[in-house]
Amino acid sequence: MRKVFLFMMISLDGFFEGPNHELDWHNVDEEFNEFAANQLDNVGVILFGRKTYELMAGYWPTRSAKEDDPIVAEKMNNIPKIVFSRTLETAEWNNSRIVKENIAEEITKLKQQRGKDLAIFGSSSLSVSLIQQGLIDEFRIIVNPVVLGKGNTLFGGIAHKLNLELIRTKNFSSGNVLLYYRPAL
Repeated sequence: MRKVFLFMMISLDGFFEGPNHELDWHNVDEEFNEFAANQLDNVGVILFGRKTYELMAGYWPTRSAKEDDPIVAEKMNNIPKIVFSRTLETAEWNNSRIVKENIAEEITKLKQQRGKDLAIFGSSSLSVSLIQQGLIDEFRIIVNPVVLGKGNTLFGGIAHKLNLELIRTKNFSSGNVLLYYRPAL
């Protein structure tokens, strides 16, 4: 059975984006890009909410992305993608499709299939919805060594406490720390 994992970068004070949705504080270097490429090798489907999908679809197919990070760009452009949205009418990015209803059903079906894991990159609102339905099996949170002071919290809107168990960590030379958690039993 495949698992669903959430991968997100946050600031030390817990924000996934600045107050104006800025991500210019992300601490990304060659070591991170190598990690990202390796992580994508184990992803069978990427799950997005509409906002994150539109941002990613506007970047990864571009010439700039292909020049700046050709390995990750190739993988992002070729891995199958599902965008969960009630309002999006078309999904033009390569290997993308839209699911408008029955999100939990769709993810449950995908988890039961053979293949590589399902990854959520970004998509805070989608993540909160899936957390509340018990559909995320692993949380991969990179803490960047920066304090933003203001911004949008990763798990804004969670209605109940979720206990997590730390299963491993990875330190980056940049000062980033990747924390791997799973829901505590």
